[in-house]
Amino acid sequence: MTGKIHSFESFGTVDGPGIRFVVFMQGCPMRCKYCHNPDTWEFSGGTEYSAEEVAEKVLKYKHYIQKGGGITVSGGEPLMQSEFVGELFSILKNEGVHTALDTSGINFDVNDKNIKRLLDVTDLVLLDIKHIDDNEHKKLTGHSNAKPLSFAKYLSEIGKDIIIRHVLVPEITDNDGYLKRLKAFISELKTVKAVEVLPYHTMGEVKYEKMGIAYHLKGVNPPDKSRVENAKNILRGDL
Repeated sequence: MTGKIHSFESFGTVDGPGIRFVVFMQGCPMRCKYCHNPDTWEFSGGTEYSAEEVAEKVLKYKHYIQKGGGITVSGGEPLMQSEFVGELFSILKNEGVHTALDTSGINFDVNDKNIKRLLDVTDLVLLDIKHIDDNEHKKLTGHSNAKPLSFAKYLSEIGKDIIIRHVLVPEITDNDGYLKRLKAFISELKTVKAVEVLPYHTMGEVKYEKMGIAYHLKGVNPPDKSRVENAKNILRGDL
């Protein structure tokens, strides 16, 4: 089968452990105000590839990614194309490649067989929790956080390794009350291996201008280093 892909990165170092081949899928239902890849939103964009074609690209770098690295499928939102990603991961698992899924969990459905098949061949989930407060999550992304939080609990229940990722945005997520609530939620999960605090940045703003899309965080500056450290101290707590 084929999937819609936005782009590839051959030597990724920030999307999971080790050196990784990163596949950015096309299409995302959320409209996060800080998203730096608005060109991945529309499913009509991107290029069609078969799972075999993508696996062939990945395996050219097997020598580099095999030692502690692997493949990470990101987005967009990869769960929009869970059947395709599951087929790709199945091929690569048979080749001994470590598989990681970078997702918001927004498309999670406990009854979706394709998602379950995908998780069977996924070694690690990088789960982006956008906001712990449901109302604030809706303001930030346009969607409730019910599915992402349910997905996190499900991953914990089935024993799937998780790295939690959280973007720190001044006046939105950089709030000690919200951070402590997020920490309390994370503490309920049994399989969290790490928590990554990602400072908000403005590098994607130029894309919005080129695409004629309003950038809703115009004028918001990246958080101070002290606030980033504060967030790390709160969220990493007992880890």
